[in-house]
Amino acid sequence: MSVNRDILITEVALRDGSHAINHQYTVEQVVNVARSLDEANVPYIEVTHGDGLAGSSLQYGLSRTDEMELIEAAVSVCKQAKIAVLLLPGIGTTKHLNAAAKLGVGMARIGTHVTEADVSAQHIARSKELGLETIGFLMMSHMASPSKIVEQAKLMESYGADAVYIFDSAGAMLPKEVAERIRALKQSVGIDVGFHGHNNLSLAMANTLAAIEEGATRIDGSVRCLGAGAGNTQTEVLIAVLERMGINTGVDLYKMMDLAEDIVAPILEVPQEITKNSLVLGYAGVYSSFRLHAERAAKKFEIDSRDILMELGKRKVVGGQEDMIIDIAAEIAKRNSRGGNQFAF
Repeated sequence: MSVNRDILITEVALRDGSHAINHQYTVEQVVNVARSLDEANVPYIEVTHGDGLAGSSLQYGLSRTDEMELIEAAVSVCKQAKIAVLLLPGIGTTKHLNAAAKLGVGMARIGTHVTEADVSAQHIARSKELGLETIGFLMMSHMASPSKIVEQAKLMESYGADAVYIFDSAGAMLPKEVAERIRALKQSVGIDVGFHGHNNLSLAMANTLAAIEEGATRIDGSVRCLGAGAGNTQTEVLIAVLERMGINTGVDLYKMMDLAEDIVAPILEVPQEITKNSLVLGYAGVYSSFRLHAERAAKKFEIDSRDILMELGKRKVVGGQEDMIIDIAAEIAKRNSRGGNQFAF
């Protein structure tokens, strides 16, 4: 069924939400969520390990179920939605992208750190060769100026990306900062512009609306706020807000509400909310998926997890540097045992 949509929504709970449940998705859970999203007429559904294709590892977190099984299961129950996969160069490879394409995915989302778009060239090119709708991500976008983001987005555009996203991976941006970056992109690239927010400062919805007001036409959301840190822009709430604004997403609001209450809520061990650690993620500008890693390290070394997160922010640690969390925790514990002051921020 063809639907006219003012905004294209990508549901990320089956990827970003993997972080929140320690990558423990089952085939049954993915089938139930994907089928319901498809019936609600969500156009894109992202399904992979939280850190993308090939993310299952000791460093990033081991998946309960092989991601290819999850992708295949999601594809099998969707009649209109495209299944999307995330690939982070350096974790996933074109080989993994080829395997996902064979399973029937329709979109590849290629993400790099905000200043490292050049590493995405071969992955974006291969995605296009496979006939996939191809999206470029600039992660941790709060760490770069609008002009730098434009420079990096133009690289992704030159490689063949159909759209480029600003990713507020730390949930650290303010609406004004989002608006400045989206405005700069809209003025400088000839492809669609999108936004992916996190709610660590309770600003995901405000930031998303700021992005839309500046011309973003692709938006990520997570049903029931199921995502890393304090979660993403809550999809069912976003649909309701956009309908109030007269903006058409083509998504069935009631079905999204039912999915959130009846299927997704039971998956969460605890409701998604802004806890002290997720708040620190946004305050210090730390990658949202680091929260659980920091909490585990804090427990091991008997220290305050907030001290770990604040130091990660101070050192401007980015995604892919999870190994530094243990090192920093050990440093803090050693300093504490000597009776010295904790890190000053």
